[in-house]
Amino acid sequence: MGNDHDINVLNSLITTTIDSANGFERSAEDADGGRFVEMFRQFSQERRQVVGRLQEKVRQLGGTPNDDGSLKADLHRRWVDLRDAISGGDQAIIEEVERGEDYLKGKYDAALADNELSAETLAVIREAYQSVRAGHDRASALKHGMQDANS
Repeated sequence: MGNDHDINVLNSLITTTIDSANGFERSAEDADGGRFVEMFRQFSQERRQVVGRLQEKVRQLGGTPNDDGSLKADLHRRWVDLRDAISGGDQAIIEEVERGEDYLKGKYDAALADNELSAETLAVIREAYQSVRAGHDRASALKHGMQDANS
């Protein structure tokens, strides 16, 4: 099983991370010069870097890395909600970003709890997770900061 399982888990994370990057790119376009355009672009760029590291590990394991997103219903719906939220103001936008970040973080949490992954693959996922976690924490802090300001 070894490499095949590692490759499958990595490719699943790659697909979800590409979905996240694509969603942030679309949101930056839809934000139309708003205050979150640069943050969305930065998130997208960070996600692309994570994808590159995960793809490299798949290649090292002898696999073919995914290079396209899935637009799975769950994540796609989150980005549609985000686009709709853009007309609902800053608070709505950030709440949708955090929901998407929660979904992505959950995928990484599940991979990190997978006891069948090799130590080397877990190390790569842990490194990628640091970026995902930082993005999640920034979105969460922004959301809570906006809630406090509105209280």
